[in-house]
Amino acid sequence: MTIPARWAVLLLLPALAMTGAFFLVPIGDIIVRSFTEPVVGLQVYERLFADPTTWRVLGRTFATGALTVLLCIALGYPYAYLMTLVGPTMRTILIVLVLVPFWTSLMARTFAWISLLQRDGPVSALLAAFGLPGVTLLGTLPGVLIGMVQILLPYFVLTVYAGILGIDRRLITAAMSLGANRFRAFLQVYLPLSVPAVIAASALVFILALGFYITPQLLGSPQESLIAQVIGVRVERLVDFAGAGGLSAILLVSTALLLGIVGLVFRPILRALGLSRAEVRA
Repeated sequence: MTIPARWAVLLLLPALAMTGAFFLVPIGDIIVRSFTEPVVGLQVYERLFADPTTWRVLGRTFATGALTVLLCIALGYPYAYLMTLVGPTMRTILIVLVLVPFWTSLMARTFAWISLLQRDGPVSALLAAFGLPGVTLLGTLPGVLIGMVQILLPYFVLTVYAGILGIDRRLITAAMSLGANRFRAFLQVYLPLSVPAVIAASALVFILALGFYITPQLLGSPQESLIAQVIGVRVERLVDFAGAGGLSAILLVSTALLLGIVGLVFRPILRALGLSRAEVRA
């Protein structure tokens, strides 16, 4: 049964109203301030773009987001693929293991990492056992990456799993019947079909990583601040809403441009690989 267009719009109204009230209005207000305080103009952006710190923080933020995505791919893709291979009972166990972090608050998990990564903590003792004494990850970029990957990995795994669950595994069997070994069949048939799911999960993780505040604030150091921390300092300590709004606008536009570029790059690649399941089946 098809829902009339006017009823579909009515169903969307609550979600649109909430999005407008709690997302668009606050974002719009702080960006408007960046153009109107202390006077109307582009002085805030001229000052931000002329400051080398802005570019360093922005570059560090995007680099951290990209590294987080790469680590999530390396750790999450095999896990999501394994979930498609096992039986229902084992799959349920694997899904529960992925969901367990959601049952613990973000602050609790971050403070747990502080305890693990601090000097003379369990991680430091483990590294010393492998011949790396005196290594402390707390207050470093690797420590921030560990905390961010642990928090964002479930988002990646669940998104990829939902995307690859519908891939027909008989395609691998068909490829093997034509002479390909299992690894080659996976590499040339299954992996290309899973690329859209990986791209979607990577975009989700990347966008979430750019806005992280608590984890970098507690596990990192002021010398390696990310843009969310700098925005927080401008609002809380400097009461510079215009500068915070300018940085927010720069981050928003930069993220949109980067995702647009990635989309333009991957679209012809996906078409060239023939990733349509209908084309593969044909």
